[in-house]
Amino acid sequence: MTEASVQPHAHDIAIVGAGIVGIAVAAYLAEAGRSVTIFDRTGICEETSSGNAAAFAFSDVLPLAQKGMMRNVPKWLMDPLGPLAIPPTYLPKLLPWLLRFWKAGAPEHYEASLAAQAAMMQLAESEWTELMRRSSTQPMLRDDGSLELYESDAEFTASLPGWRARDRFGIKYRHVEGDELAALQPGLSPRFVRGTFVPGWKTVADPKLLGKAVWAYAEAHGARFVQGLVRHVATGEGGVELHLADGRTERAKTLVVAAGAWSHRLARQFGERIPLETERGYNTTLPASAFDVKRQLIFSAHGFVVTPLSTGLRIGGAVELGGLALPPNYARSRAMLDKAKRFLPGLDASGGRDWMGYRPSLPDSLPVIGRARNASNVFYAFGHGHLGLTQSAATGRLIRDLVLGHSLPMDIAPFSSQRF
Repeated sequence: MTEASVQPHAHDIAIVGAGIVGIAVAAYLAEAGRSVTIFDRTGICEETSSGNAAAFAFSDVLPLAQKGMMRNVPKWLMDPLGPLAIPPTYLPKLLPWLLRFWKAGAPEHYEASLAAQAAMMQLAESEWTELMRRSSTQPMLRDDGSLELYESDAEFTASLPGWRARDRFGIKYRHVEGDELAALQPGLSPRFVRGTFVPGWKTVADPKLLGKAVWAYAEAHGARFVQGLVRHVATGEGGVELHLADGRTERAKTLVVAAGAWSHRLARQFGERIPLETERGYNTTLPASAFDVKRQLIFSAHGFVVTPLSTGLRIGGAVELGGLALPPNYARSRAMLDKAKRFLPGLDASGGRDWMGYRPSLPDSLPVIGRARNASNVFYAFGHGHLGLTQSAATGRLIRDLVLGHSLPMDIAPFSSQRF
């Protein structure tokens, strides 16, 4: 590569990853007057952030390992199309992560994890409120609440410790049954005997459209987009070099790694081994006329949700711990669609569009947010698992404050890359 192909400090701040987290970071830094360039192999909000369940899940404070998941793992793994799947060929590689996940669910870690997640959610709600106001995206917000559903009294009873934990953080909810349950979602199968309504749960009209709208706001403040796959990063004299797959080399004074499920590969190039795994999530988006769903419906025992969007009806979720290389198994999205037809009699399941995305997940369900251990001008913003959309504005605020040297609105020690 010739010296002419390297542009010394061509960028002030480079962000790798144009998913919702990278977009939010770009928006916060750009409106603060910094020159920001975001790099992505495809485009703005074109991959995992485009197909999520569209929830602002601010009340979802329980880490995944502590939500009763361990209790259900053996049963779920017996069903290859159930809420949790691990391809046999991937299991040997996954075992160290599974061991960390199991340890993260231990009682001695409960209080610290719960407090960290609750603090992050509190910041996320306030930051999204203000970011939507500044970016004029409030019309995309839907304030209809959510309805979690139970097929038996035993299933409902098993959920109660989690709701009691939410009580400590002032999260509002009410348990419903009978006529009130039917009124919250008409046409629901009678197999569901109880539910929990969370009025503060919010969704957005379409996550891809929201991401692009927030990017337009960042772009109006000077943020730029460069399409290209960043394969290698390294610190150099006074900055960071980004080597792209097409042979280009770019330089920046400051780097933010927000590349989702691929982020640990870049962090490793700075000497950090972060146990990030990939939860492959599936969904099917039906035409909006498929069923009159009033609010997001959560079928927690089956690991999926149904969300009414402005662009359709999205049915999806579940977890497939299968890494980045295996081809999609769309039988998983079809299995959820089959269940949805039983749960919502009369659902028109025709005309759907299948999708699979890569959720970047850490064993303790907390993201990595902060400065790289070995490079003071490199910052991490990844590993949000199911909560990337929810926590993206909070992450943008935190990264902005770190980059600018401002005081932080919360303690970020629980999110350090060095906790592993």
